[in-house]
Amino acid sequence: MIVRDLNVENESTRRVDSDGWHSVRLLLKDDGMGFSFHITTIHAGACLKMHYKHHLEAVYCVSGSGSIDDLATGECHRIRPGVVYALDQHDRHVLRADETMTMACVFNPPV
Repeated sequence: MIVRDLNVENESTRRVDSDGWHSVRLLLKDDGMGFSFHITTIHAGACLKMHYKHHLEAVYCVSGSGSIDDLATGECHRIRPGVVYALDQHDRHVLRADETMTMACVFNPPV
């Protein structure tokens, strides 16, 4: 059994900081679960162009609001609490945060 506390891990090496976001990686490849699980904060005002070539990702918005643009189709989708999006085609996208967003993220294969 694996038990981790977000509040504790937020102060550990499992926290990764970057421009416009930070992520606490609660489950990683070494945990042997077949996926990784992260709580990611997208900072207010961030505009992040992203593309995962080797990972599929599902993201659930816990708090905050913003949007995601599908760069292949030009579609823009609003993000708010309760919305999930899945990058099931290694989708190139732009994520924008109107206000700070807290996101629960699952990656396969695991990070």
